[in-house]
Amino acid sequence: MNNTDRIARSWRAFRAELARTSEKPILPIHAPTKRPTLGLALGGGFARGLAHIGVLKVLEEENIKIDFMAGTSVGSVVGAAYCSGISAKELEEISGLVRFSDFARWTLSRYGFCSNDRMDRFLSKIVRCKNFEELKIPLAIAATDFENGAPVVFREGCILDPVRASCAYPGMFLPVKLNGRMLVDGMLGYAVPTTPLRQMGADRVIGVYLSAHWVNMKGPRHLFDVIGQCFSIAQAAMSESWKRDADIVIEPNVDGFAYDDFARAPDLIKAGEIAMRAIVPQLKQWLAVGESVSQAATEPPLSPLRGPAVA
Repeated sequence: MNNTDRIARSWRAFRAELARTSEKPILPIHAPTKRPTLGLALGGGFARGLAHIGVLKVLEEENIKIDFMAGTSVGSVVGAAYCSGISAKELEEISGLVRFSDFARWTLSRYGFCSNDRMDRFLSKIVRCKNFEELKIPLAIAATDFENGAPVVFREGCILDPVRASCAYPGMFLPVKLNGRMLVDGMLGYAVPTTPLRQMGADRVIGVYLSAHWVNMKGPRHLFDVIGQCFSIAQAAMSESWKRDADIVIEPNVDGFAYDDFARAPDLIKAGEIAMRAIVPQLKQWLAVGESVSQAATEPPLSPLRGPAVA
């Protein structure tokens, strides 16, 4: 066989192999996928904030992991305790013992009627670490600069003072001085702190809004009801700002509960459970195996849900 025959045979063999391999289907290249990160924003509401414990109970029972948390006012208390390692069950047990006097002390001041300095001792019992960096779940705590109204978000350093500042309800509690600023309740900056969760990297955000007004048809009982009702009206009017950063807003039905109804903890926790269970199916769809972050970001947000009334 001469060189010309060898070259011809090699060429025919190459063409046959090329034709055979070209018949194989080209497999698509998939982008890496992972579970979308989940953020939970807990709003304020004094004793009504015990409904947050019911929300956390359902998440634990359904084995749904929270990647980031943020809290305002009582939401910062529940968030700090939970992120430090206190379980929802333990929080439920603690809630049955909590009373207003555990964290409030009556005082005479032109800035308010109560000091919340007792919160240091109270928080030391339920928060298992002192600094944000030690928390098991990353946490943001929202307060408000009293001078200019700007939201102030804490994510590092000591936990206790930011929580106290976040809970300094104007007119009731004295402002808290921290880092050269006079701070009051975070509800004025972020009634429900959804925006900090987006900044922390949450792909999906659940906002828990305790929207009940402070008074009923009989009118206010005292000055605190007047102050509380005014802020409740203002919060409702400003709600669109934080709702833009929420994929789901749940509103536990806390109508009929007073701001200091700590003795009704079981009913408030139940209200949180009912509201959270209503969105579990949608939540599990988000977290389904193989759902990509890009898909999660392009899906339209779900409509706000409200839990049914608690008997």
